Amino acid sequence: MPKSKRNRPVTLSKTKKKPGLERKGKVVTDIKDAVEHYANAYVFTYDNMRNQKLKDLREQLKSSSRIFLAGKKVMQIALGRSPADEAKTGLHKLSKFLQGDTGLFFTNLPRDDVERLFREFEEHDFARTGSIATETVELKEGPLEQFTHEMEPFLRKQGMPVRLNKGAVELVADHIVCEEGKPISPEAAQTLRLLGMQMATFRLYLVCRWSSDDFEVYKEGLAQLRAGWHIYAANMLHLLKIAEIAMASVAVP
Repeated sequence: MPKSKRNRPVTLSKTKKKPGLERKGKVVTDIKDAVEHYANAYVFTYDNMRNQKLKDLREQLKSSSRIFLAGKKVMQIALGRSPADEAKTGLHKLSKFLQGDTGLFFTNLPRDDVERLFREFEEHDFARTGSIATETVELKEGPLEQFTHEMEPFLRKQGMPVRLNKGAVELVADHIVCEEGKPISPEAAQTLRLLGMQMATFRLYLVCRWSSDDFEVYKEGLAQLRAGWHIYAANMLHLLKIAEIAMASVAVP
């Protein structure tokens, strides 16, 4: 006979909290703790984030500062979104700037030192798919001496018009890898890496600063934050166009 649906085991143990909620709660606690231990708080934005480079910076500054990159709403809750619930007077002003690619930087370093640190911070790396090309890269017809014959099939998969000529890789026609000001395709990102061309620069920009007696907005950082939104929107439109072209090329049975 089939089992009765009424004879189901009932668990009397308490439901465990979701790991995500615990992490968010810890972030809120850590930010509130940072508010008490550091004299200044900054909102910053960034270009071409590289996690390992940020980790190295955290390690470098751990004796005087702390960096937070978390969910925007979580960081806003920790700081307070209005004068009624802010952790300290004026902190809610920072929350308004926690939009898009932003983080929090708490420090006891003098303002001039912080501004110089962010201004001079710069780490170069290979561009990823969707990044904006900083220059046009065009390969001319002829032998590609930097590539071995084993790479010829892979290069063809990247859209390069190549062939083997007496064991050497040869470009049979001029080929544009990427164009300045346009998003980099997955194939172009791979090709640029093979060519050793680093087009991405990981940079940090200060957006605003809070202290117990002062609040300041940095025009350059604010402009960069707004520009980031425009670039994101442009990339999404570009990807949508690629998707539409791909869908249109698929034959409907």
